[in-house]
Amino acid sequence: MTETTPPTDQPPPDQEQWLTPGVRGIGSASLLADVGHEIPTALLPSLLTSTLGAPAAALGAIEGISDALAGAARFGGGVLADDPARRRKVAVGGYATTAVLGAATAGATAVWQVGVLRAAAWTARGLRVPARNALLADIVPAKAYGRAYGFERMMDNLGAIFGPLLALGLVAWVGVQWAIGLSVIPGLLAAAAIVYAIRHTPGPASREKVPLKIRIRPVLKGDLGRLLGAVAAFEVGNVAATLLILRASDLLAPEHGTKTATTIALGLYTAYNVAAALASVPAGRLSDRLGARGPVLVLAAGVAAFAVAYGMFAVTGAVITVLAVPFVLAGVGIGAVETAQHSAVAALAPKDLRGSAFGMLATVQSLGNLAASTVAGVLWTVVSPTAAFTYLAAWMVLALAGLLVAARRPRH
Repeated sequence: MTETTPPTDQPPPDQEQWLTPGVRGIGSASLLADVGHEIPTALLPSLLTSTLGAPAAALGAIEGISDALAGAARFGGGVLADDPARRRKVAVGGYATTAVLGAATAGATAVWQVGVLRAAAWTARGLRVPARNALLADIVPAKAYGRAYGFERMMDNLGAIFGPLLALGLVAWVGVQWAIGLSVIPGLLAAAAIVYAIRHTPGPASREKVPLKIRIRPVLKGDLGRLLGAVAAFEVGNVAATLLILRASDLLAPEHGTKTATTIALGLYTAYNVAAALASVPAGRLSDRLGARGPVLVLAAGVAAFAVAYGMFAVTGAVITVLAVPFVLAGVGIGAVETAQHSAVAALAPKDLRGSAFGMLATVQSLGNLAASTVAGVLWTVVSPTAAFTYLAAWMVLALAGLLVAARRPRH
């Protein structure tokens, strides 16, 4: 009797359960979309100030309005994503619209046109986020949420690395406006990747449309509500990464000069994104391995990493190798936090409210980040950078305490 051996080109059983074509499609969409919108984002200051002659205040106003609209759109997108059929259309439309409108800023001849196009693109981007996250929860088993969301976050962070690098190469080759225009290519490829993912996903069980209804109280009931309370505390202390870059630039400028200090700071920010990409999948694997409390424990570990990083930013000096430590810690922290947040919401939200739950999470993230950056910026200006980062670290400690309490409760 001869023995038969299984084919060696088959994926391991554990991998086969979650790394499906649908998951790969969503991950590819995140990578390509991030590359696509990072190009116009990186080149927007040059377009406004050098090409159109606008003051720096115009850039701040446009970005502030766009971020606010994106936050509001995420809440509305969550309501739309409660319907399994509608969430597919919102995901595809959101990716395609963001790509076209973002690239269209290349043809703007006035500042107001850039503002309208940027705001519209960011609104479309906000609408698609809950739909994408709910779609991902539809196509993997609950025991693999951590790995699936970790994979998606890894791909997104890789896009944040490749996008600015591609922008630099395109500017050297074809100039600022053509580079922005060409960003439509990865953006539309992202929409195609979402279509691919949807075609490899079982269709909704019912063709009947779910009525549009804002449901906040059912989402905030029980374990999910308590978790979102701790997440809110984290987000109020989760400052924009631009302040980390500014801190490094300010510390290094006296010794290295402004231009060199800025270059080093951007290199440290690249290390932050690399750390986030590398941490995402291991954080997801650990979350799955730890069982029901896994997402909360991984989230707590990520928050602890932020607490240490912000503490270091408050007291560190102008030594590049020392500055690299809080940048990497913050990168590991965001990789763990974003993965755990998404997998926790997918696990705790009722299936029919999954879209609203992801919309609520995205709204908390947007409003919290706005509050963190605003208050930290004021403290930085009025008191000192040390005061700003001490304030942020205090919020991390508060969030960590809330998560440790939540981890002691039974998961439902």
